[in-house]
Amino acid sequence: MENLIKSVENLKNGDVGRLVDNKIKQFKGIDKDSNEAVFNELCFCILTANFNAEKSIMIQDEIGEGFCKFCEDELSNKLTELGHRFPNARAKYISECQRFKDRIKYVIQSLSGEKLREYLVKNIKGIGYKEASHFLRNIGFDDYAIIDFHIIDILARNNLIEKSKVISKKNYMEIESVLKNLSKQLNVTLAELDLYLWYLETGKILK
Repeated sequence: MENLIKSVENLKNGDVGRLVDNKIKQFKGIDKDSNEAVFNELCFCILTANFNAEKSIMIQDEIGEGFCKFCEDELSNKLTELGHRFPNARAKYISECQRFKDRIKYVIQSLSGEKLREYLVKNIKGIGYKEASHFLRNIGFDDYAIIDFHIIDILARNNLIEKSKVISKKNYMEIESVLKNLSKQLNVTLAELDLYLWYLETGKILK
């Protein structure tokens, strides 16, 4: 763990630390009073599951308000055109969750903590714990861990967890607890820690 802490501390004190600070400000700057802005970010997180984050950002930029307006077939055709790995499945998920597009901000405002994440997981197809945490981080929440296989790999290499091919809810919460402990030692939020760990694995700061 000491080597990992040292690596993150070095990043915090350099250019990467400034990039992380700016990215967190960007997340917190999203207009949570705008159903369209919040729904757009939810759709982005549906797209990223088992798919490339940078390509998902490109697709999000291309489709924009179409997430709210396109029917399932239009979404599928557009995702196919833009090269998504799972155009039909993701179009179906987004189309089905369009019923939330005019009230997603009220869901965010009326629930908090684990109740909010659980609501998203239980009520929106295509959203698991990772995607729900990703979505909440991207609209300015600090206290959810985004646990994908990049994060699992770096934690396993540093002997903080045992590597697992399947992430159950129980396993997710256990790993999140490890990350919470690490974030406290580093004096950063879970949102910031995710960006630092992602940078250590990929050399990139995305979202």
